[in-house]
Amino acid sequence: MTKVIEVPDTFNQAEFLVDRHLKEGRANNIAIYYEDQKISYAELAAMVNRTGNALKDLGLEIENRVMLILPDCPEFLYSYLGAMKIGAAPIPVNTLASPQDYSYFLNNSRAKVLILSQDVLPKIESVKRELKHLRHIVVVGQAPAGTLSFDKLVSGASDRMEAAETSKDDMAFWMYTSGTTGFPKGVVHLHHDLIYYMYPLCEEVLEMKEGDIVFSTSKMFFSYGRNNSVETPLLYGAAMVLYPEWPDPRKVMQIVERYRPTLFFSVPTFYTALLREIYKGEIACDFSSARLCLSAGEALPKNLFDRWKAKFGLPILDIVGSTDVGGEYLGNSLSNVKPGSSGKLLSGFEGELKDAEGKQVPEGEVGTLWLKNDGIANCYWNKHQRSKEVFVGQWFNTGDQFSQDAKGYFYYQGREDDMLKVSGQWVSPLEIEGILQGHPAVRESGVVGTPDESGLVRIKAFVVPEERSQVSPELEKELVNFVRDRTAHFKAPCWVHFVQELPRTTTGKLQRHKLRQNYP
Repeated sequence: MTKVIEVPDTFNQAEFLVDRHLKEGRANNIAIYYEDQKISYAELAAMVNRTGNALKDLGLEIENRVMLILPDCPEFLYSYLGAMKIGAAPIPVNTLASPQDYSYFLNNSRAKVLILSQDVLPKIESVKRELKHLRHIVVVGQAPAGTLSFDKLVSGASDRMEAAETSKDDMAFWMYTSGTTGFPKGVVHLHHDLIYYMYPLCEEVLEMKEGDIVFSTSKMFFSYGRNNSVETPLLYGAAMVLYPEWPDPRKVMQIVERYRPTLFFSVPTFYTALLREIYKGEIACDFSSARLCLSAGEALPKNLFDRWKAKFGLPILDIVGSTDVGGEYLGNSLSNVKPGSSGKLLSGFEGELKDAEGKQVPEGEVGTLWLKNDGIANCYWNKHQRSKEVFVGQWFNTGDQFSQDAKGYFYYQGREDDMLKVSGQWVSPLEIEGILQGHPAVRESGVVGTPDESGLVRIKAFVVPEERSQVSPELEKELVNFVRDRTAHFKAPCWVHFVQELPRTTTGKLQRHKLRQNYP
């Protein structure tokens, strides 16, 4: 069972994540491994205080917003926690976003301060005239005229600071959604949320320990990456490994061998890429330090689970979370793992699968998952109507489709708008993709519905073939029959289109809307 922590009315998340460890004797524990640096909890606390004081010197006040466009680096932690400690709300956003995205994020959030790496600055300069509320640009790296140097600001600030007397119900941080469709929504999380959404995963799936070392290929500006690299280790006084570059199989394996992480977090797309390089003989791989491998972001195919376990003798535990929920709410564990499933509801979460009329669906049928947990987001910023539609009393409509078996395991079926009605029956694209990926000629697949000549919806599959596979009409027929032999005949694709890669978001999620537009 998950530990129960009473959250006092006055509660500051940054103080809980950092200062608490100094009081409990973990000041000398390593908090951050970054390149050649080993940063202790005492050093982390001092830099968080310096950054918080520097932000106050810029005029930042409680409830003001601070936007972060930073890679995984110590300055990210100093800025994120420093802003939170003074009662401001940090907002990490994607370092690969477009100038127009940044203009939207900054104007929508009304952030007064922007902290960014020097390589992103040209994008901000190109939209600077559009920014209505931004007052200060702080640069990690070389700071040109008209900007402020992070190093100079922070080095001149005091390393002592009392946390703001924030309420447990004050804003703590925001994240912008990174879904496959639609404009990003600002998800507002409160200081107490962390306690409720994060401990269930840490206790029941990860079995976190103070001596753990965490490494995540997903970046901290994503919700999943934040869970992995910030909240998980800082809740327990453990260590995180930060790597600023975009993940590459060769470089990631070098990181694993150098720092020997005990917990490795990634996504199915990257696990697939790692195995491909390993089997090609391009890289050697030693995962002997890891006691757990975790996967989220999209459903983990059973075929990938089996291949990884055969190679390393270590299962990949599939977990499911979201930006809105804050953390993971479904998960497999070593004692309860069912390949191909999303696991079971974690303690502290209540869930119901409902149909379009709001009625619970029978066992084995597909429904939309509604959740209840006190860590779920407060609202979407300035999205009143959408907030009312998904935050209903104590319940939250995830918009995700699942089925559940008699033993309580959930099976992800896609988003509500991904489901296909073929021959009058609902079909999950994930089921067909899972079957296709069991064929030795298929590396990846994506499935959408496409009208035929008569206007009826039929199934179209986009397939990335394995390198040695010979694309041909014969292979297309073989794949159609491969699906037909393993499920209902009407679920077999009418068309198979071979492509070099599938369109994905930077979080690794398949962009079905691009497939529907007859990608590429």
